[in-house]
Amino acid sequence: MISIHPNILEKEGKKEFVVLSYEEFFKVQEELEDYESLKSLRRAKAEEGNAMTTSFHDAKRMFGIE
Repeated sequence: MISIHPNILEKEGKKEFVVLSYEEFFKVQEELEDYESLKSLRRAKAEEGNAMTTSFHDAKRMFGIE
């Protein structure tokens, strides 16, 4: 888990904006990208869950590289 130190700016008494240091923003951005990648992998795994597979050993035999 990353640690951030946001500065919250208010407009007319309501929380309106958050300011982060560039370093903290960059860390949050990297975490979000990693999360999106994980979601994509999980989605692909679910879609291909029942797909026919070939073992590495059988694939080597099929291509004559044993």
